[in-house]
Amino acid sequence: MLARLRAFALELLQWNRGVSNLISHADETRLVERHIAESLAGASLLRELAPKHIVDLGSGGGFPALPLAIAGIGARWTLVESRRNKTLFLRRALERLELQDIKVMTGRLEVLVDDEHDALQCDGFTSRATMRAGPTLALAARIVRSGGHAVLWKGSGLEQELVEKSADWRSSWSAPRTLPIGAGPNSIAVFERSS
Repeated sequence: MLARLRAFALELLQWNRGVSNLISHADETRLVERHIAESLAGASLLRELAPKHIVDLGSGGGFPALPLAIAGIGARWTLVESRRNKTLFLRRALERLELQDIKVMTGRLEVLVDDEHDALQCDGFTSRATMRAGPTLALAARIVRSGGHAVLWKGSGLEQELVEKSADWRSSWSAPRTLPIGAGPNSIAVFERSS
């Protein structure tokens, strides 16, 4: 696993410096702690939930999906990213790392949930540093099966985001279980899809 994570990090840095930004250049020196370790902070939780098919929204540079897949989480992944240059990186990384059962879709999830609804049906959903919680959960509710989970990596504003449109997400999701990531302000929020 460590060799694959190292290969992934090197691939990402090479692409970030030569082709297109996947992470900020200021974050390059903090790649392991800021991106890889934060992604892996959800590994034991997702292992416990045991989703078979996980859809990752806004996969970007592969976070949190690729570190989690490298760690053996999920039997099948679908990575959704709207920017073509980032999906090109994701496909290249999958090929170089020889990761199986991971599909990359280029497009906005708001559109894909209609166009690719059956392919996106899942029992696990992840998202890190994308949209606000309310709109994210509204999209996830359209594809996550009853009893499935949405796992969101969020910053210090999560509580405020959940209050903004609480009625929207509460009709489809249980109240979240929140786990802090290290000593910082970031956390992982787990929502269960109600019937």
